[in-house]
Amino acid sequence: CGKSTLLNLIPRLYDVTEGSITLDGVDIRTISQKKLRDAIGYVPQKAVLFSGDIRSNIKYADETISDDRMEEAAAIAQATEFVEEKEKKYDSHIAQGGSNVSGGQKQRLSIARAIAKNPKILFCDEPTGALDYKSAHDVLEVIEDIHKKSNTTIIIVTHNIAIADMSDHIIEIRDGVVALDQHNDKVLSASEVEW
Repeated sequence: CGKSTLLNLIPRLYDVTEGSITLDGVDIRTISQKKLRDAIGYVPQKAVLFSGDIRSNIKYADETISDDRMEEAAAIAQATEFVEEKEKKYDSHIAQGGSNVSGGQKQRLSIARAIAKNPKILFCDEPTGALDYKSAHDVLEVIEDIHKKSNTTIIIVTHNIAIADMSDHIIEIRDGVVALDQHNDKVLSASEVEW
């Protein structure tokens, strides 16, 4: 119905054809793509890891991220426990696609990578869609923790009502059109929504 398409407008994977999208009141088309994308962390529905090690996967967005920040991001993403259990810790090998770690571990590393760069905006596109119940619950706790402990704006695309209920602001999209906009317990009809 267009949820991911709408999300992809923000990092300017393509531009709006009408109206504008603003970040802190500034039209994103006037911001360089590098600066805009540096402000965004992205957690995909299906976590993607690259061959290398845990360190290089978390620092993928910026290899100059300090080890302290990398470890802090891993702790926030609740990845520290399984990393510390590995013999080589952050230097432990990751196979292409992350085939040598579980789905939950993969998603936690994906979250750590997204938050290691201190994004202003964190996109989570169906972050629990490919996970079992326990792993999904753990990932939701991580996202809620990030929300409570940082100034990061978190945008979650989901079909899951329980995840939507965690949010301060819910926008429901049906057939590519805003069907419901709920903010601070006030529900607006689609005709009242202003973008």
